[in-house]
Amino acid sequence: MGERGVAVVIEDDEDIRAAVAEIFRQSGFAVHAASSGSEGLERVKEHNPDIVTIDIGLPDFDGLEASRRIRTFSDAYVIIVSGRADEADALMGFEAGADDYITKPFRPRELRARIKAMLRRPRSTHQNDNNHPPPVPPKPTDAHAIPVVPADSSDFMHKGLTLDQGTRQAAIDGVPTALTRSQFDILLALLKNGRTVQTKADLVRWLRNEPYNNGSFVSAKEERAVEVHLSNLRKKLGENPKRPRWIETVHGFGYRLTL
Repeated sequence: MGERGVAVVIEDDEDIRAAVAEIFRQSGFAVHAASSGSEGLERVKEHNPDIVTIDIGLPDFDGLEASRRIRTFSDAYVIIVSGRADEADALMGFEAGADDYITKPFRPRELRARIKAMLRRPRSTHQNDNNHPPPVPPKPTDAHAIPVVPADSSDFMHKGLTLDQGTRQAAIDGVPTALTRSQFDILLALLKNGRTVQTKADLVRWLRNEPYNNGSFVSAKEERAVEVHLSNLRKKLGENPKRPRWIETVHGFGYRLTL
């Protein structure tokens, strides 16, 4: 199998570190392992990975802090690995910039499935368009639907907010804005759908790279994670939820673009 990317595994337990690294190797990744948060940050800086797994309980600082620090310089997918199964702990992981949260013990096929889902989403500006997520399936539109017309095949613009799907870059009034991958993908879904409401379940399935109406199960924790991603996205954009410039909450339903 040819290499599909680079992974960094940050885990202080030697056996678990070896097991996770082997799962990545079997999935076609080049793997670099670290046993502490500080060592892990250096591995991420050195190797520019596609995916990073971080254990919560590290010897120097915890995995949440490691995720926060990684988010200051890397757009890698971050998976928090934890023995804590409480929803509050998972939400703290998402607030720290993680894209996913998996609890120990986990089955190897579960981690493989999450890796596979992430690989279906684009990482860099150098990937072929065939690797981009498929367009969000259109829903029936209402009379007030507004088109978000691309400036070209990949740009979307709305009230000074520009999103380039090809380079995965966002800008506000021409000033670049750094977004995590989940934040970028949610914003892309909203821009593609204009005034058509996207439910939390729709956005969960979009992040999974699934059609919105395929009927697959969406858990309350996944919907809550979308809420956290939306909250963090609004903070990045400097958006006031009470007087939104771009993203409008339709209470009891979901989210859509403002008029």
